[in-house]
Amino acid sequence: MLQNSITIKNRHNRFIETVCETEIIYGLKNKNGFATSNSVHYNDKNDVSIGIICFWSERARAKSCIRDKWKGYEPVEISLSDFMENWCIGMYNDNLLIGTQFDKNMFGFEIEPLELILQISAELDSIEKKLTFRKFDRMSDFIKQVKISI
Repeated sequence: MLQNSITIKNRHNRFIETVCETEIIYGLKNKNGFATSNSVHYNDKNDVSIGIICFWSERARAKSCIRDKWKGYEPVEISLSDFMENWCIGMYNDNLLIGTQFDKNMFGFEIEPLELILQISAELDSIEKKLTFRKFDRMSDFIKQVKISI
């Protein structure tokens, strides 16, 4: 059964809310790296599907995807500030997308890394929560840099 885009978008919105509350993101990792997939919506200039690294807001949801292609992976925690400052920027530089809340059937939300930073930042602002970054004194400085890159 195909999941509709509203369900996938709602799961993504819940991802944003949850990671802003907990300040933790989960990835699946094995000895070779993190769980990846290929975009079903975006192709590069050579018409090849763009790579995705998948992330979840709850350990249990990430763990439920350990099967088939991802058998042998384990959930790992990433702090939200590290995710935004290092992972998202690195993935943007590597021309990768982020997949959020993928399910065991490999359905999930696909988003550009810098756009995800802006969505997370907007939610953090709405709940009046500030993060500490290593490379920036204030979150506003970090967000300015992101907006310049878009």
